[in-house]
Amino acid sequence: MTRILGLKIAVDTYQGMRLGVPRLLSLLRENDLRATFYLSIGPDASGRAVLQLLKNPRFLKKMVRTRAASLYGFRTALYGTLLPSPKIALAFPELVRRILAEGHEAQFHAWDHRRWQDELAVRPEGWIRDWFRRGIDGFEALTGKRPTSFGAPAWLIDDRVLSIVRDLRFDYLSCTRAKAPFIHEGADLIEIPSDLPCFEETGIVEGERKILARLAEGGMHVLPVHAEVEGGLMSENFVRLIHAAKKLDYRLLPLGELLSYLDRENLVTRRFRLQLLSGRSVPCAV
Repeated sequence: MTRILGLKIAVDTYQGMRLGVPRLLSLLRENDLRATFYLSIGPDASGRAVLQLLKNPRFLKKMVRTRAASLYGFRTALYGTLLPSPKIALAFPELVRRILAEGHEAQFHAWDHRRWQDELAVRPEGWIRDWFRRGIDGFEALTGKRPTSFGAPAWLIDDRVLSIVRDLRFDYLSCTRAKAPFIHEGADLIEIPSDLPCFEETGIVEGERKILARLAEGGMHVLPVHAEVEGGLMSENFVRLIHAAKKLDYRLLPLGELLSYLDRENLVTRRFRLQLLSGRSVPCAV
C-alpha cells in the first residue's frame, strides 16, 4: 500500500520567517527530511486582522484557541496599522538561500497574504494580476527562477484566480482542502490538496488523533504546516507527529516529488467550491 506524506510549510508572517523557518529547518535536518516551503514574499499586514475581530466572531474564537498572541507576537498584531508592514521573504534572502541549499523546495504563497485573505472577493482582476506579478518578481529576485507551484493564502481562490494561474506556467497547484489530487476545471492544472487538518484548527490533542487516524488508512496525504505554529509553540508536537508517521512506514516528501506518483490520465477534473471547515473562521476551497 502506498504511504506518502507531503510536507507543506506555509510562511505567512515576518515572525514566521524570522523565527519559525530557522527552527523548522533545524528540525527537518535533524530528522533527515525535506519539505516544500510556500513563501509569502511581500508585506506583512497582519495587524489588519483586527478588522476581522470586529466583523467575524469565529475569527476571535480562532485567535483565542490558537493562543495567537503567543504564536505571532505583539508586534505582528500592529503590522500594517500602527507599525509599517515589513517585507517577509524579501527581508531574509539568506534564509531563502538556506532553504534551497538544504534541499527543500521553495514555492510561491503570497505577495500580501492578509489582503488576499480579506479582500480577494472585492478586488478587481487587475489587482489580482498585479499581486501575482509583484510576488513572482520578488520570488525570482530571491531564487533566480520562477516558482513552479502556487499555494493560495488561506486556501482561498475564485474563477478569476484560476484563469490567471493557467497562464503563469505553474506545474501544479496546492490551493484547496480537497480529499485527493485532481485537475482544476478552468485551469487544467494538477491540484495537490492539503487533505489533513492543521493544529491551529483542531488543537494539539484532537489534531494528532485526527491526523494519525487518517494516516492509518494509508495512501497519499499532505500535512499543512505553518512556520508560526509548528516552528514555534507546537514544534515538539510536529516532531512527535513526523516520528509517528515514520513508524507507520510513510515516506515524507516535498510536494513536487508527489507529482511522480500521480498519473494525470487517471485524475478526475473537478470544480472547486467554498466551504467553512471546522476550526476555520472563513470558507476555503474544497
